[in-house]
Order: sequence, then C-alpha cells, then structure tokens
Amino acid sequence: MTRVAKGNAQVGQAAPAEPPLQVLEGTIERFTYQNPENGYTVARLQPKGKAYEVTAVGTLAGAAVGELVRLRGYWRSHPEYGRQFEVRAFSVSLPATIEGIRKYLGSGLIKGIGPVNASRIVDAFGLATLDVIESDPGRLRQVPGVGPKRAELIRKGWEEQRSIKEIMIFLQGQGIGTGLAVRIFKCYGNQALEVVQHDPYRLAQDVHGIGFKTADKVAHALGMPADSPQRIQAGLQHVLGTFCDEGHCFASQPQLIARAAELLEVPAPACQAQLAALIAREALIAENDAVYLPAFHQAEVSVARKLRLLQSAARDRLAQFRGIDWTRAFAWLQQQSALTLVQPQMDAVRMALSEKVSILTGGPGTGKSTIVGSLIALLAAKQGSVLLAAPTGRAAKRLSETSGLEARTIHRLLEYNPGATKAFVRDRDNPLDADLIIVDEASMIDILLMNHLLRAVEAGSHLLLVGDVDQLPSVGPGNVLRDLIASEVIPVTRLTTIFRQAAGSAIVANAHRINRGEAPLTSREIHDFYMFREPDPARAADLVIDLVARRIPGKFGLDRQEGIQVLSPMHRGAAGVGELNRRLQERLNPPAPSKPEVAHGARTFRLGDRVMQVRNNYDKKVFNGDLGRVAAVDLEDKTLAVDFDSERVEYEFLQLDELAHAYAASVHKAQGCEFPAVVIPLLNQHYLLLQRNLLYTGVTRARQLVVLVGSPKAVAMAVRNDRIAKRNTRLAQRMREAAPEPAQARYRAAP
Repeated sequence: MTRVAKGNAQVGQAAPAEPPLQVLEGTIERFTYQNPENGYTVARLQPKGKAYEVTAVGTLAGAAVGELVRLRGYWRSHPEYGRQFEVRAFSVSLPATIEGIRKYLGSGLIKGIGPVNASRIVDAFGLATLDVIESDPGRLRQVPGVGPKRAELIRKGWEEQRSIKEIMIFLQGQGIGTGLAVRIFKCYGNQALEVVQHDPYRLAQDVHGIGFKTADKVAHALGMPADSPQRIQAGLQHVLGTFCDEGHCFASQPQLIARAAELLEVPAPACQAQLAALIAREALIAENDAVYLPAFHQAEVSVARKLRLLQSAARDRLAQFRGIDWTRAFAWLQQQSALTLVQPQMDAVRMALSEKVSILTGGPGTGKSTIVGSLIALLAAKQGSVLLAAPTGRAAKRLSETSGLEARTIHRLLEYNPGATKAFVRDRDNPLDADLIIVDEASMIDILLMNHLLRAVEAGSHLLLVGDVDQLPSVGPGNVLRDLIASEVIPVTRLTTIFRQAAGSAIVANAHRINRGEAPLTSREIHDFYMFREPDPARAADLVIDLVARRIPGKFGLDRQEGIQVLSPMHRGAAGVGELNRRLQERLNPPAPSKPEVAHGARTFRLGDRVMQVRNNYDKKVFNGDLGRVAAVDLEDKTLAVDFDSERVEYEFLQLDELAHAYAASVHKAQGCEFPAVVIPLLNQHYLLLQRNLLYTGVTRARQLVVLVGSPKAVAMAVRNDRIAKRNTRLAQRMREAAPEPAQARYRAAP
C-alpha cells in the first residue's frame, strides 16, 4: 500500500532537480503531532534492525503506531529540531513482531481495543493475533475481559479501519486528510470512493466539515472543468446556503449571481444560465426576484397560511371565555395570587384567551411570567388544558420553574424521533391536544422550527407566542417574531412598565436603558452591575479570567464552574471566545491524572469540561446552543459522554467537532439561557459587532450579576448602534396578503 506525500512546488515554477529519493524502513513508535485535516504528521520511528529512534515528518495520513513503514524522502537538518526524515511517499505493512502488534492494537486505532486489552489479546494469540481478528474474531471471547459485545465491537472496528485505509489512498491524493477521510467513510460507507469520484460536490452537502472549496478542490483534481454545469450549479446552491447561514430565507437573484460568479471565477451569464436550470427542475424556487432553497420557501408559505387558518377557524376550544365576566375573573385572580394585574397585563390575558393566535412581548421585569401564571390559573379553574414549550432546554427549564408546570423543548413537545417514518410525530395528522399552547423565548424560533410547530397546532387551539422582540433574532434563518409583529395581522401586547419587584435590580433597569439608547449606570451604590475599564485587549482578557476564577466567587459566593458565564461579541482575539475558552479551561479545569482527556484538532476535551453543542444533531436530539458537561471519556471505546439538562449523550471521537468549550460563548449562542452572573468583554476592536440588541441580549442573560470589562467607548458604540441587520424574509408580506382584517380592528392591543 503506497501513498504519496505531496510537495510544495508552486504552480508556474520549474521545480529544481532533486537527487533520487532515499529510503527509510522502520516501525512507527508514536506520533508527537498529527493534523487530522491535512494528515501532516511528526512521528518517531525505530529504523529496522536499530535500537534508536528517528523523527519523520510529512503527510502520513492513515499510518498507525506499530505499523512497519517504508518511507521515501530526504534527510534534512532542521535548525530547531535537528535531523529529520522528510517524507515524500510511503508504504505500510501490518506489524510482524509481537511488540509491533501490541503497539499497533494498543494505539487506539481499533475501536474497542485499548492498551490493556491489546496486551491481553497479544498474550493469548501472539503472532497470529491479526489473523484471528481478521478471520476468526469469535475467538477473541477467549481473552479475559473481552465479552461478546466487545468482540463484535473489535470486529466492526477492524473492518472499518481496513476500508478507511483503502479510501485514504485516493483521498490523500486529493489533499483530504485523515479526519475528513474518516468522516466521508462514515457518511457513505463502501460507496465513498464512488461518490467522491463521480459527484464530489455531494461532499459539501452531506459531510459536516467539508465545505464547497474542499469539494471543489477534489473536483478540480479529478479534471472537472471550471465552467462545467455541475460545478456552477453546486456553487449556486452553496452560495444560497451561505445566505441562509447568515439568517436570510432567500437571496435576490442579483446578489446570488454576483456572489457565485466571484466564488467560482466564471462569467455572470454562465451562473445565470445554470440558475435557470436549477429553477426549471425545482432544485431552487424563484419568486419574482427572490431565490429560495425549497425547504425555506415551503416553510415561509406554510407558516403564513397556517397562522391565517388558525385565526379564521370556526372551532374554538376556549369559547367559554367569550362571555366571561372579566371584572370578576380578575378579582378572583387577585384573591388567588395576591397580585393586582395592571391594564396592559389584563389586556394580554384577555387577548390570549379570546384570540386564536396572539403575541406577548416585553423586556425583563415587565410581568410576562405573571401573565403566563394568570393564564394557567384561569384555565385550571375552567378545566382547560395548556402546554408549555420553549426552543432550548435551558429556556424550557426556566419556564417550568416560573410557571409550576412541566415545560418542554419544542422538539420534545412535537415528539421528535429521527428514526421514525415521520421525524416529528406530532403534525397535522396527529396534532397537539391542548386548549392553549404557550411558547416562550419566541424570538429564538427560526422559520423551519415555526413551520413544524404550527403543523401540530389544530385549528381549535389557541397559540400564544411570548418573547422579547428586542433581543437578537434566531440563529437559524428568518426573523419570525419580529415579522409577525410587523405584519400587524396578529394581536400584540407589548409590556413596557417595570414592576416594583424588578425595579430594584440594576440589571433590569440598565437593560431597559440600553434598549432606549441610554448608557448603563454604574456606581458604588449599585451592587449587581459593574463596569471595569480596561481598553487593552490582552489586559482585559487577564481581568476576565481573574474575575471568573477568583474575584466573583470570592465576593458573591458563586460557583466559578456553574454560576458564571463569559459572553464575548467576537470569536477571535485575546478577548474572543476561542482564546478565553482555552485560558478558562486551563484555570478552572486543569489536566490531572484522574481526568481523562482527548485532543480533537486544536481543542482538548477533558472530564468535567463545560461544553456546548454547536450544530443541530437530530439523531442525538441535541441542538445548536445546548449546554452540558463532559461526564465520561472512554479512551478505549473512543467515546465521550456529555450530560445535558435532560439526558446524557454519547459522541464518538470523530464527532467531537460538534462540541465546543462553553466557559466562554458568543451572545448569540447564549440566547434562551440564563445564568447567575455574566461577564462581557466589550472592546473597541469589536466595533463591527457592537450593536444595541447584542449588548441588551447579553445583559438580560444574567439573574444576579453583570460585569462589563473593557472600553466605555465600546459600550457607548453598542448602545448608539440600533441598526438591526435586515434579513431577507417575506413572512410579514405573506401574512398581510389576503388577511381577513387588521388585528387592531378585532382587538385593542395594549400600548
């Protein structure tokens, strides 16, 4: 098995003549560095027949500890690391010695075999070990500690590695490293080579971690012309996908053509022609000047249609509230709860029970939870039923705590089951059984999730969307809550008064000041909102680390692991999410013999780490933004387990790109969450991202304490910048089209 390690000669330059390749044979003892993306490796090798080790560097994708390798390349002298063998090509053979087999199996290459089991298996079968695994794996059950389940795991791991190695021979030649090659195999199995060779652009659509540029590089290596229809169509679909990643539901044709022509480096007319071909076969949907991916067009149309249907349906499961004496009802509520509702709150309660679809919005401390509690009490008195939901686990848990009833994530409410014939068990054929459905944190709901939710709401039920429209919009495409309010078709109550129980909180007061465009107040008399002035990014980062690790726990008694969340506007830089996570992990959860860990790319995941899911995984039922803690790292089975709010989820090591550390997070990722304390670095270098709704959202994530660190100028920039990035959506327009009548004509929404 021979693989070629590519050189670095630049295109257009004649490579200088090199002497014949030298040969080095030996056994790989260990790897001191491996880049899983491109296969570049630094390995220690014991030359054949020698007792010493040497260093080999180069692309060694697929090679494993214990394997006998035949390297071809050159001896070089590195100014810092000394004499090294620079690999240009290599071939491998399975180990042929007892010790070589022991190292090979103990390297963790085969799932189910770690160092302990490797020694036991080799002790049992000696030089015949690999033949036993290959031809008669049932005999492994003779080894102490290897039961039927582990024997089957080893058999599958062996077959998988053999197939992966064959595929790597081809993929490495296309510049695809070990990590991505394994992911491609996981996606397509034994069809991987066929897919890569005949439809390389599928990689960008199907395999997480492979973007269009990587797929395009493979296609180019296979000889696909730059102006081929397949390439241009794939490029157009990719560009439209990037618009959706930015929160848009569609792109205008000029935007799409211009961006695709720039990416592909082909003339705009060629892109226009292939766009027409995609539209003709309905791979893309054109509506006037807008171009949609089919799923987003269907979702936007369906959401508007279903909301209008709910509003106009004759059946009403809460018809008993049409003739209710509201004066008596609110007096009864006051007796039950000892709370007096003010007029806007009473209007909101009446609206939710009288209107089939309604919206309740307002900032912190304005009484949204009081209204939800009042609705639950009135429904209980009339034997009505209610279901509570929120987009994330944390938001659902908080809704449960404030309401006293069970609240579920929207996915759980809809009984999401990725293995079923229908992914969402609850839909129009099997709707939710409730008189009133209350959905909190509605600003986080994207257009696709809203479509799935509405499909499960039957025509007689009432739907109340509760959220803060001034927060950041959803991570996914669309701006659902804002669009529905802007349509003026659905009745809305907007709460603005801060109630006495919240008025003493500087967090609440400053959140509303920020929302009005006023700078937050800090003083010696304020004990839950602080500003530390430090304009230098490096020193600001040092201060953030010290605040989390020492000062806040010491002064306020908060747990430094669970009670404090750092929220940064940026991912890069000294005070960005990435570097702060690295330093906070080092300070809060340092390495120890009792804490197993696994390196994945630039990250090391360690037992006890705070982590966040960074993309939706419908199979595991965990979603972008879910927070958890590493509960187990199994180096033998190559799995890592994370405890999320509701359950434990297991990941194979190859899936760890779905996780990121969560000691620090972006404000967007923290939506729907609430923490005892938040620390927010705000610096002038963040100016591109400093927006009022970002600062407002970050501040409102805190229950007890907010600490801003950085430049007062940066805070002022954020407060002044009330521009909301426009998203390409047509939901508001669709809601207004053929709407029966404006909401204000049917119901007087509270000011």
